[in-house]
Amino acid sequence: MTRSSKDDELFPESPEPITLPSGIDRRAFLIRHAAIGAAAVMTGTTWAPEARAQQAATEAAAQQAKKEAAGGDAGLKMSSALSPDLDVVKSSKGPVMTVADEFYKVGPGPSSSHTIGPMRITYDFYQRCTKLPSDQLAQASGLKVHLFGSLSATGKGHGTERAALAGLVGKEPATVDPRFLDEMIAKPDQTYPVKLGSKTFNLSLADIVYDAPKGDFPHPNTMTARLMAGDKVLYEQEYYSVGGGFIEWKGYEPPKKGQPKYPYATMKELRQHAEANNLSVADVMMANEIAVSGKSEEEINAFLDKIANAMIATVKTGLSYKDDVLPGPIKLHSKAATVHERAMDDTYMSDRAIGLVSAFALAASEENARGHLVITAPTGGSAGVMPAVVYALTQSDRAVPMDKIREGLLAGLAIGYLCKHNATLAAAEGGCQAEIGVASAMAAALITQVLNQPPQVIENAAESALEHHLGMTCDPVAGYVQVPCIERCAFGAVKAWTAAMIATNEIASRHRVDLDTTIKTLSDTAKDMNPKYKETSEAGLAQNLVLC
Repeated sequence: MTRSSKDDELFPESPEPITLPSGIDRRAFLIRHAAIGAAAVMTGTTWAPEARAQQAATEAAAQQAKKEAAGGDAGLKMSSALSPDLDVVKSSKGPVMTVADEFYKVGPGPSSSHTIGPMRITYDFYQRCTKLPSDQLAQASGLKVHLFGSLSATGKGHGTERAALAGLVGKEPATVDPRFLDEMIAKPDQTYPVKLGSKTFNLSLADIVYDAPKGDFPHPNTMTARLMAGDKVLYEQEYYSVGGGFIEWKGYEPPKKGQPKYPYATMKELRQHAEANNLSVADVMMANEIAVSGKSEEEINAFLDKIANAMIATVKTGLSYKDDVLPGPIKLHSKAATVHERAMDDTYMSDRAIGLVSAFALAASEENARGHLVITAPTGGSAGVMPAVVYALTQSDRAVPMDKIREGLLAGLAIGYLCKHNATLAAAEGGCQAEIGVASAMAAALITQVLNQPPQVIENAAESALEHHLGMTCDPVAGYVQVPCIERCAFGAVKAWTAAMIATNEIASRHRVDLDTTIKTLSDTAKDMNPKYKETSEAGLAQNLVLC
């Protein structure tokens, strides 16, 4: 394209590149500079380069002053900064120390950080209370839980109050009967007896308080649990649900563990161990699991079998529901069974394959929306991705044997651990890229490991899957993990398969982006993302979709 003579008059050639004035935000200056130029074209005004730059600087400075006068970014609704005292922050400094049974958890949906985490927290608090001196317990009149930050903002839609109350009355995530939680929906005024020492008192959902959603909290998912004597606090503990069902509390000290046989904090280091010792990614992970957890290979395999079978079960159960209405005000109809049924009739195998994988992911994710038991891989909101892939690999003509699925689950853990270690798994901290993005990367690693691919290919597949979720916001409509969350699991599963197929067919050494760079970008993007898009339901679809 060539410029017209009129353009030459409007934009005379500058003898030298535009110089950014000192103290002015570069992005704001360039945007204003471009806008002035566009306005000149439309109005026929002639601007000398120096005058144009000066006007851009003036407007950018005014914009910057206006922002600072309003308190800079203080106008954002919620803080997503993390306290440096949290172990999830401190542990990012050394090698990966997470183990499988900490990562893959069974518990009720719809959110690992808003349901499983709070239930684990209140169960922990109840256990602490049982150990208090008898004279202190004799004064007790009840228990109270206060929810802050994202737990307060979207806890209603996530069923946080039900999960928190269930923990107080002695229920644990892995064994709670979902019908118990369903009863709390049907009978919101129901009371539940709790015995502490010689005292028994009744608790209800009214004892779970939705407190301040905005404030300077150590973590976006902060909550306090209190043992009360009337209005007096007898005992209190502050907790944090830090993502993926992991929990911490004020003064938390991580449990003592063994040292990994192959210490790594990056994918580059993990690959070096694997390639130097002629090991697969799964081999490295198994050796570390044994060394860090102190468990035998047989015990770890038994746990992985349990997780794989639980994943398969969630898909089967989800497919058994036909067009029911999911809980909550959205009145969303389930569609996994319908998509599955119609996909089976597709003429072309490629269409059928995509339809079936999507149906499997929808099925597990709809189970999550019902508040039924799911597996964090890495979270409840993303609990449809990995199960869809495991189901597709095992419940089909492929019939992949369980020992290969175990290896795939270990490879998936490698990716999940690295994302937790160097970025985040919590949507309240990083948006949906930290949930669906990580789940898709884990699933891509699982597929490529099952296909006996070398570490470089596994890394490439995981990187591609994660890369193409970067920047994804978390904006659950009405605070429920339904729209857009359920379909995102289907897209995450299909993207995982796409990433695996590209990685296994490309020339591996030519892959230009490494996983460590993409995980760092996930972390950077999480820090830059507006808190309105981090599981607060204050923007995006949550703001624009009108429920009738």
